[in-house]
Amino acid sequence: MRLNPPVRRLLQFTGGVAVAACVVLACARVAPPPGGPPDRSPPVLLSTRPDSAGVYPDFEGFAEFRFDEVISEGGSPNFGLGTGDLERMVILSPDSEVPVVRWKRERILVRPKHGWKPNRIYRIELLGGIVDLRNNRMKGSTTKTLTFATGGALPTDSLIGVVVDWTTQRMSGRALIEAVHLPDSLSYRTMADSNGRFRFGPLPKGEYLVYGVLDQNNNLRRDPRESYDSLRVEAGRDSVGEIWAFKHDSLGPRMTVQARDSMSVVLSFSQMVNPYQHVTVDSVRLLALPDSTVVKIADILPQKLYDSLYAAKPKPAAGDSVLPDSLRAKKDSLAKVHADSLRADSVRADSILRSRAAATAAAARRRAARTGIKIPPVDSTSQLPLKTKPPLYDKLVLRTVDALVPGKGYIIEVRGIQNVNRVASSPIAGTKIPVPKKVVIDTTKAKADSLKTKADSVKKAEAGKKKGKETAPKEAPKAPADPARPRPDSSKAKVDSSKTKPDSSKAKPDSAKAKADTTASKPMKPQRLELYE
Repeated sequence: MRLNPPVRRLLQFTGGVAVAACVVLACARVAPPPGGPPDRSPPVLLSTRPDSAGVYPDFEGFAEFRFDEVISEGGSPNFGLGTGDLERMVILSPDSEVPVVRWKRERILVRPKHGWKPNRIYRIELLGGIVDLRNNRMKGSTTKTLTFATGGALPTDSLIGVVVDWTTQRMSGRALIEAVHLPDSLSYRTMADSNGRFRFGPLPKGEYLVYGVLDQNNNLRRDPRESYDSLRVEAGRDSVGEIWAFKHDSLGPRMTVQARDSMSVVLSFSQMVNPYQHVTVDSVRLLALPDSTVVKIADILPQKLYDSLYAAKPKPAAGDSVLPDSLRAKKDSLAKVHADSLRADSVRADSILRSRAAATAAAARRRAARTGIKIPPVDSTSQLPLKTKPPLYDKLVLRTVDALVPGKGYIIEVRGIQNVNRVASSPIAGTKIPVPKKVVIDTTKAKADSLKTKADSVKKAEAGKKKGKETAPKEAPKAPADPARPRPDSSKAKVDSSKTKPDSSKAKPDSAKAKADTTASKPMKPQRLELYE
């Protein structure tokens, strides 16, 4: 089918436009412009919508955070499930559901899933971690907070405290803080800093129940299996104090038993035990099987306390008490020299650490002067274990009066043992004392080896005698004959060898006679000298 030239030109033009549009759409992506010096400046928050600390009764739409450049959306999309990169950086209170978060290049839009409610105080917290397209992180580690009201008075109260992990007795960084406003049960949330401390506000006036949660899955929610605890704060107070987080369980602890030695067994529980409960001997019953005989118990203690009381102390070195005064003084002087050298090494190491710390601080100050980012001082007290509450434990050691019988079974019952949140149980468990293995010595094999050793020694002795005969010292070489001296007649000097050989047919002489013959046959050399004369 042939087309007119105008129609053909129109189709060619529209086709080229379509192809160009497809190429542009396929290649479109958010990226910084090429060329020029690299962008090293982090994004800066310019403004919010609405303004913070205001009352807006008819507010609708999205709350906005506007930055000075395009920010990164992250690799995970935001579908309202709390798994998106931006969703994990936004905390909206009071609302227990995941908020709606939108990315608009240099803006982040936030609103509740079911819209804004009237006469409420809203708090939107943007956590640290916002980056631009070149991965430049926002200045500092502090969060950006937007607080406004849709009616009523402006909030003025605040809460101050610290979260502690009771298992390690250390401050827990990045813990989740949840303050429940008791009159209306509205929940306000925030995050503690890297040292476990928090300053939460502004909040509505009233009484609060404050939770400290170790958010292990980072979903910004309080889950039942996570470690947490709560404190009640009266109206008008701002100090929460220390929140010691631990795992809660609605069931009491279960128990397993394992023999430790002939005088003690270890009781291991499925959860931490209440450290304020003193487990006494009267609350534990130990029965020997099969007749259920009661076994007397001497003591029951936590494992660390038991080890400190009953652990074997190292014995002094042999001979320390009988050393002479001079040797003891020399030993003390050597120990003092060694201690002085160790002290000098520790002083040298401390000076090196101080110089390195000073160099690091100077580098941080230069970096702060160059980039404008202030480095917060390191709080060394947050790294030390706190002693406000006793440590948790999940093991008890039971010590008996008499030794336990190897190979015999025992049953142990602990009545009224409590977990940390004071739920009691009376677990029962059994164990069997292992029988020590006997070392069997094969005496017949040892006897055969001893006989073999004796035979080997006899063979070695005979070989030594043969070797001694072979290595006997040879006779000294004879002096050369004097040419002026007449040589003896060799025919006369020859001795009949047949006469010297003994007759083999005759009986062999005894050993004493043979010894005499050998001594008699020795003076052959003087006889030859007489022949020379």
